[in-house]
Amino acid sequence: MKKVIATLIAGLFASAAFAQAPAPSASTSVPVAKAQAKEAKTDAKADAKETKAVTKADAKEASKEASAKQDVTSAKADNTVAKVKAHSTADKTKAKAADKEAKVEAKAAPASK
Repeated sequence: MKKVIATLIAGLFASAAFAQAPAPSASTSVPVAKAQAKEAKTDAKADAKETKAVTKADAKEASKEASAKQDVTSAKADNTVAKVKAHSTADKTKAKAADKEAKVEAKAAPASK
């Protein structure tokens, strides 16, 4: 019985000494933590690149839309200028025709007297 009690007491002292000893896994967790940090950094860089690419694509699309709107506006302005020129040319042609008609009438009028 004394041996059993002595074994139990020795076991208590051994477990107390073991509980106070520093954990050896702390030295192995440093490389794991570094690896996790490196992986997180790589993921962050990949996300940043993806975000940058999406932003760049959106900017290009917006630029194309603005360019298309500007082209439409420019075409409308060119069309307006063309209409003004056509009307001006038509007015000049009508004026020339009226002058020719007046000359023909002027020549015909003295001959009929």
